Amino acid sequence: GDPLSAFGSIVGLNKVVDSSAAEKIASPDTFIEAIIAPDYEEEALAILKTKQKWGKNVRILKTGDFLAKEKKSLNIKKVTGGILLQEEDEKTYIPHHLKTVTQRPPTQKEKDDLLFAWIVSKWVKSNAIVLARDKTAIGVGAGQMSRIDACLLAIRKAGQRVKDAVLASDAFFPFPDVAEEAGKRGITALIQPGGALRDKEVIETANKYEMAMLFTGMRHFRH
Repeated sequence: GDPLSAFGSIVGLNKVVDSSAAEKIASPDTFIEAIIAPDYEEEALAILKTKQKWGKNVRILKTGDFLAKEKKSLNIKKVTGGILLQEEDEKTYIPHHLKTVTQRPPTQKEKDDLLFAWIVSKWVKSNAIVLARDKTAIGVGAGQMSRIDACLLAIRKAGQRVKDAVLASDAFFPFPDVAEEAGKRGITALIQPGGALRDKEVIETANKYEMAMLFTGMRHFRH
C-alpha cells in the first residue's frame, strides 16, 4: 500500500512462503532487509537468497505456528520505576456486535474490505486510520495526536486510489470531521467502535454522503 516506505523494509507473512510469493517479494526494484513467516518452501528460500543482490544479506526468520498458543500472552511496557502489564489485544471483531448505523448498509464487497481494514487497524499505533480497497491497505495514518490528522495522512498515502475505498478507525470519532473528510474524498464506507458523545452527528454526516457505517462495539487503540 506504500511503495515509498517499502524500500528497505521488513516483510511479514502469516502463511508458508511458496515460490510464487518469493518471486513477488524478490521482484525488481525491491530492497528487503528481513522476512519473517511461519515456514518456507525450499524453492522459495533459494529465490529469496539468490534472485536479488540483497538476498546475500537478507535475514530470513521462521516463527513456526505462532497462532498455536497455550495461554494468553502479555504486553509489557517499561515505565520509570516499574513496568505495566496487560493482556495482548487478540480480538478481531465479534460478528453479533457489528451494527449498521447508517441509512445505507454496506455492500458485501464493502463489508469484506471494512473487516479487513478493521483487522489491520488493530496493529497500527493510535490514533490509527486504515484505508483499504480489494482487501489491500492503500493508506495508513499511524501514531498521530489527533484522529483527523491520522485520516489526512492515510488519504495522502492513498493518493488517487482513495476514491471508492473504505475506512477503519481503531477508536471512535470524537467529532464528525473524519466522516466529513472521507465523504468529500469519495470513500464509500466506514467502520469504527462507536460510543462517542457525537455519534449522532457522525452518523448524520455519513448519511449526507450516502456512506455506509458499521459500529463494532469494541476498540483496539494500540499504544
